Amino acid sequence: MKLNFAVLAVTGAVLIGTPVFAAPTCVDSEGEAVIMRDDLPSARAEAVARAKWAAIEQVVGVQVKAQSVVQNMALVDDAVSKEIRGIVSGFKVLSEENRGSSLAVKINACVEPTKAQDALSSLALNNSIAVFLPAKKPEVIAERNQRTRTGERTQVLARDVQEETNQLSETVIGKLAEQGFTVVDVAPSQAVDAAEIEQAMKSGNYMVLRSLMYKFLSNMMLIGKVDYTISTRKGQDIGYGVSMPFNNVTVRLTYRLVTRGAGGRNVILAAGTEEARGMATNVEDATQKGLKTLGEKFAPKVLDKVSEYIKGIAKKVRVRVAGVNEVSGTLEVKDSLQNIAWVTNVEEKGISDGAAEFIVSYPENPIYLANSIAQKGGFHIDSFSTYQINTSYQK
Repeated sequence: MKLNFAVLAVTGAVLIGTPVFAAPTCVDSEGEAVIMRDDLPSARAEAVARAKWAAIEQVVGVQVKAQSVVQNMALVDDAVSKEIRGIVSGFKVLSEENRGSSLAVKINACVEPTKAQDALSSLALNNSIAVFLPAKKPEVIAERNQRTRTGERTQVLARDVQEETNQLSETVIGKLAEQGFTVVDVAPSQAVDAAEIEQAMKSGNYMVLRSLMYKFLSNMMLIGKVDYTISTRKGQDIGYGVSMPFNNVTVRLTYRLVTRGAGGRNVILAAGTEEARGMATNVEDATQKGLKTLGEKFAPKVLDKVSEYIKGIAKKVRVRVAGVNEVSGTLEVKDSLQNIAWVTNVEEKGISDGAAEFIVSYPENPIYLANSIAQKGGFHIDSFSTYQINTSYQK
């Protein structure tokens, strides 16, 4: 029996601080499924499963956008149904509506919050990075010219402000996105502020970081803080009767690149400091130039560390492709597999019983590999497990 089931591609927010022994929470939720070939029982099962996931989203505060990923019952059983049985402690159908081409159900489901959070986080992508790089910068309140023995000097009255979206963060996010990473910008969500990050980095207490990774369902997080120093001011005497024609500002970044290890503990992939300078006639522009230069300098280092990490965690998944019994077909299939996003290597294992076998290195949950194969023309997923995907291929 086959289902059109939407496995969840999750980019959302999970509430921080869920109690370890939280009691089940019961909520009403809805789900809908297309009726294929008048198969009402299959549609009902899919609609109920969708409604259960909707209940899970409500309880843990996840904003989930579902994308159609697989159309095979085995995938639903392995990737979704097993998790639901552990999370949804009970449910009852409140109503059912046959809309002709689709079936809609409304249920009341009781969800275990802690298990729900863990299950949703298991769908997080290893190539998803949450970024939060707030920058302290000067905001000019007033300027006035002051005459000195060496000439005229500009006196600037400024105050410090925290800019959570800035030239540095935008540059880094842009570079990561260019390389195909899924980037979550933490700043617009107001899930955390610069003071919390600064305190976490000073104290070494990274529970807030773990919470943010759960919150955005990212397996990596790049966090840091930027300070600035006005090295020399415009009009400042720099010796020999010469006045500085520009403001010279130095910006310094302290950062950590963190991932989730076994048991949910934090693993630091990289940490350090970087700095850059900017010059301009006013302090604000000099700081912005410094941040832009810092971003261009820092982004390649982040990309190297992230790429190295993803390559190191790649899993070996055996992919068996029925319907391939000649070398030309094997080469064609291998080329298709190699062109799937985030596949790091494809190794041929030969042809037997009318099927070609490959070992595919892949850093994500194999459910995403199965989905990507299913999206390729000519492939059909026959069965799925954590370590093996059986497909059939028709050119």
